[in-house]
Amino acid sequence: MAGEVEVFCDSEGVVVAGERFAVDRFLGEAGLLSQAQEFRLGKLSNVLRASADIAKTASGVAEQSASYLKLTPESAKRLKKAGGLMSTKTDGISYAMLGETGKHSLKWLQVEDGPASLLTNPAVLAGVGGLMSQFAQQAEARELRALLDRIDEKLDDVRRKQRDSVLAELKSAVAAIDEARMIREHDGDLKTVWAKVSGVSETIFRVQEDALLELQALGDRIDGMDKPRELKNATQEVAREAAIQLAILARCFELQDEFSVIELDHVLATAPNSLDGHRGGVAAARRRRRESVIESTGQLVARMDTAGGIVNDAILLHARAARSVVESRNSTAATVDELHLSLGMEPVGEVLGATPWREALRDPRQRINAGKEVGRNAAVAGAVGASAVVMIARGGSRLGR
Repeated sequence: MAGEVEVFCDSEGVVVAGERFAVDRFLGEAGLLSQAQEFRLGKLSNVLRASADIAKTASGVAEQSASYLKLTPESAKRLKKAGGLMSTKTDGISYAMLGETGKHSLKWLQVEDGPASLLTNPAVLAGVGGLMSQFAQQAEARELRALLDRIDEKLDDVRRKQRDSVLAELKSAVAAIDEARMIREHDGDLKTVWAKVSGVSETIFRVQEDALLELQALGDRIDGMDKPRELKNATQEVAREAAIQLAILARCFELQDEFSVIELDHVLATAPNSLDGHRGGVAAARRRRRESVIESTGQLVARMDTAGGIVNDAILLHARAARSVVESRNSTAATVDELHLSLGMEPVGEVLGATPWREALRDPRQRINAGKEVGRNAAVAGAVGASAVVMIARGGSRLGR
């Protein structure tokens, strides 16, 4: 039927398939056409060999055009307005029934029995899921490259050299993945492509794990500190060093995404019946790596939050130190949030603010804290002064002998 489209959704992306004019019209109506990329259904040929009705299924797919777009919160909201998502038998894949029943002008999606409908073929669903995973990881890799450029602008020459010395360990992995990606883009031999990259993941994982450990160590540096001036210097250094480790993490995730795209190509070519399960395993491994990032970056920001709370309680005597600590915390949290968003994760929290000095002056607790510190300093100064008098007196008595 002319005018019908099928919409496949997983947790990260959407594929709209059907006749070209119908796909474009649907995406245009939803305000998403400019964000869509071409989705090559022809790559499903290996999957379709497992279909019970190869000729009819292949013909049905060949007649379809398709577009892909990353499922951002905004695009998901627009699609929900168009209709509700319904599950399929393939884990993690849904489709949208769009329009209102009985209103033919709004019936964008109608599913028919038979091989012409993509949704009735489990092999096609599994193949579409695999291709969608590839598109999602390619989109994520592009965002991570853009993030690396933004972090690079914040680093001074010394920090860039530190970062580059670590990333040099990934040089061979980068070269292998870049070459494999170029061959893949030119539709080269997939077995050769896989042979070039099959051993690089271990290097990427090692560098990534070291970066996570470094972030934990940075948090340990400020853990237990309670003096504003010490916290000022420590958090400044932590913010500078954290930017290096976050850049390294972004590079590692970018390379892992590009590796996974090639890995799924390899499975699609050599073991299409295992594609759906393999895709699920890749997704589970990505979730576990992201959880490690959430834990390490979350702990670092939480410790900088604690530092910010300490100096915010001492604004009357340490306003400059407080502002510096808060700025260091917010700078680090902003970069962490950018990394989280690039990986499809939630941000760490709100921007921390320094308490205004005049507001602190009206706060009894702030005045008490300041009074206690002044008292301690006076007591220390008195003790030091008394010791000095004793030493002078002793020296004078010796000189008089």
